[in-house]
Amino acid sequence: MRVFENLTATQRPAWPELQRLMGGASVTVEILAPDGAISRRTLEQLQVTTGSFLGAVVVHTGGLLIDHGWLRVYGSPFREGPGRLPGLAAVNDFPPESDAAWFPVSGLVVAHDVLGGVYVLNGHDPEAVGRPGNPGEMIYLAPDTLQWERLEAGYAAWLAWVLEGGLSEFTDGLRWDGWEAESRGLDGDRGLAFFPPLWSKEAHEDLGATSRVVVPLAELVGVARSTAAQFDGVDLGPLGSFDDARPVRRDETSELNT
Repeated sequence: MRVFENLTATQRPAWPELQRLMGGASVTVEILAPDGAISRRTLEQLQVTTGSFLGAVVVHTGGLLIDHGWLRVYGSPFREGPGRLPGLAAVNDFPPESDAAWFPVSGLVVAHDVLGGVYVLNGHDPEAVGRPGNPGEMIYLAPDTLQWERLEAGYAAWLAWVLEGGLSEFTDGLRWDGWEAESRGLDGDRGLAFFPPLWSKEAHEDLGATSRVVVPLAELVGVARSTAAQFDGVDLGPLGSFDDARPVRRDETSELNT
């Protein structure tokens, strides 16, 4: 396995280009500070260079909170840092030490949105694990259908699209008046659960008539997996690990429509 120094010794680092895109983004972008030790271990396990957007996010950020916190892109954060965003390594259950034999068989979970939607970078054989798309392609688990969707882009093109405002049309029908304030006020390990659920007929017909409550992201992805298995007999596979999920405090729900 290549060590950190080799993986960062690229003549064309991606970070300057990513900084340029974030600086000119049409959506809000909060860049969390990275933890150097975590970024080192994460990059060495990934075995990608900082010439890639993925490597740049892992090394130079503790993660990104994009579009009023709607989208959470994972990097290498301090464990108790601001925003309480989990790290890429933690979400994907990386081994504690670099292991050449380990890789994310079902793909790499690179981001979640506030609704519990899951963004995954496909591994080398997505068909073998029941995922659509090609190796190295981004896919999305839609929280309103519990179906995987191909995004027909790799990580870099997907992130550039997000920063250019692509989520606005992509989330059509899934946003409500005042969503910005609700999303912006959440920690990165929190999401919003709907009642009736987003995949229900009632929510599809009138999203504004639903109620929302703050829950741990662990709960959102857990319910998605169990519901898909119950209704469709489908195993969605790993959707991200949140072993240190915190209980929700009463003040976190006080401003929501309940």
